Amino acid sequence: MARAATAAAPRLLRAAMLLLLLVAAGRRAAGAPVVNELRCQCLQTLQGIHPKNIQSVKVTTPGPHCDQTEVIATLKTGQEVCLNPTAPMVKKIIDNMLNKASAN
Repeated sequence: MARAATAAAPRLLRAAMLLLLLVAAGRRAAGAPVVNELRCQCLQTLQGIHPKNIQSVKVTTPGPHCDQTEVIATLKTGQEVCLNPTAPMVKKIIDNMLNKASAN
């Protein structure tokens, strides 16, 4: 009986691996979403932050995942914070970042 169990183990493992591969391929073929999150990432926003603390800024336009523009700043400490895209200070920060990028 022990031989039958050890002989069936590799077949069971192969069947499980094949099933896993087929499921993964089927999700890809079905057009699985590329975005990491299917909801808004910013639940709370700051009105501004000192530009010297900002390493980079990512602006996400409205789409199927979220119906509002999101501004996510990565600070020099590595922390990510959400900024209010309608706040005057945030608009100024974005304009400055865009001007720096176009100057390079």
